[in-house]
Amino acid sequence: MKTRLFILLIITAFMACKEQELTSTREGAKCGYIDKTTGEVVIPFKYDDAKSFSEGLARVQLNGKYGYIDKTGKEVIPLKYDYAESFSEGLAPVLLNGKYVKVFSGIVAANQLTGKWGFIDKTGKEVIPSIYDGAGSFSEGLARVQLNGKYGYIDKTGKEVIPLKYDYAGSFSEGLAPVQLNDKWGFIDKTGKEVIPLKYDAAVSFSEGLAHVKLKKKWGYVNKTGKIVIPFKYDYEVYDYAKDFSEGLARVQLNGKYGYVDKTGKEVIPVKYDWAGSFSEKLVRVELNGKGGLVDKTGKEVIPVKYDNVGHFFSEGLVRVKLNNKWGFTDKTGKEVIPVKYDVAENFSEGLVRVKLNSKYGYVDKTGKEVIPLKYDSIGSFSEGHVRVKLNSKYGYVDKTGKEVIPLKYDYAENFSDGFAWVQLNGKSFFIDKTGKSVED
Repeated sequence: MKTRLFILLIITAFMACKEQELTSTREGAKCGYIDKTTGEVVIPFKYDDAKSFSEGLARVQLNGKYGYIDKTGKEVIPLKYDYAESFSEGLAPVLLNGKYVKVFSGIVAANQLTGKWGFIDKTGKEVIPSIYDGAGSFSEGLARVQLNGKYGYIDKTGKEVIPLKYDYAGSFSEGLAPVQLNDKWGFIDKTGKEVIPLKYDAAVSFSEGLAHVKLKKKWGYVNKTGKIVIPFKYDYEVYDYAKDFSEGLARVQLNGKYGYVDKTGKEVIPVKYDWAGSFSEKLVRVELNGKGGLVDKTGKEVIPVKYDNVGHFFSEGLVRVKLNNKWGFTDKTGKEVIPVKYDVAENFSEGLVRVKLNSKYGYVDKTGKEVIPLKYDSIGSFSEGHVRVKLNSKYGYVDKTGKEVIPLKYDYAENFSDGFAWVQLNGKSFFIDKTGKSVED
């Protein structure tokens, strides 16, 4: 008996400590957070912008001001900043009392946010004063800062450990950071020593021991000693960071075509595609002649390059595909497990996906079975086991088996939150519980 009780306590403690995995999403003009596993709304859709959680907090924006919330939705740092970045290594760069000014580049004018940047901790305390013209997130113990047009690095005490003398600087990665001076790029270590000479036309942070650098309009890769390991022969847009090595491969571009190379420079996925994305679950999305498919790390097309559109990632083992303006799902072998017949199809969450056909909505499972019939004029996301549905201008709620657990009789209804949902009926507004019983305010 004592043993069973002890095991029960351990399981209970584990479940209590297990954090929800929340993801930001948008509904209409507002952002909120849903449980990535269940698809249920955890933090209401009320923010103008919402970033992913980082170190337990998420940056949110409302009415032009930024602050931070925890995973319960509590605003732990007030929304008072003019701009803010996510937390990294316990600190976040923030801008207070900023303003927009017009900046001209030739004949083109743009609004640029100016002001002074500093850093706060997770309590909202300013630990590094707001004295800089620009600031980046901490990486490997140092943060890039800008003052009077020059860049350098500070530590978490605010001490300038690398002088502000560079024309531009990137974040530290694998012990080195790319810096620019007099139009030339190189790499420095955390003492400020220039370990790779400033001689390149452009440079990107190290990834898996190699860095992407540009010389005479062509890109190649160097190692941490500065040795060229992949020749300067590739083309690339400066803004494209998919060229970093990830899981042993890096995307390259040549003459308008894309492929992937390994760390020896071998083209393991031929440079022949019109587009190539980033790897997800060991597969990468490619496009050729207006069609899309998925290729593995050996270059094999596991999902044929024949679809008009292919999802960016797998959701519960399946990926969305589009053909002739219809959507369906394939598995990782390329088998179409859900027919390509729907007008709209979203991503799977807890075994179900919302779909639309002939202006009617419902949910199907991973076998393609319609568990919630496609008969509704609109249907929401699941929240606390219920989903809001609309039919003939009336709202009600359905569970995950498709059963209408609360009749479709309301003139309007919101999602459930903390066991209650706000509804309207005959000009009156009130809350109901999950049985449909009205609750006084």
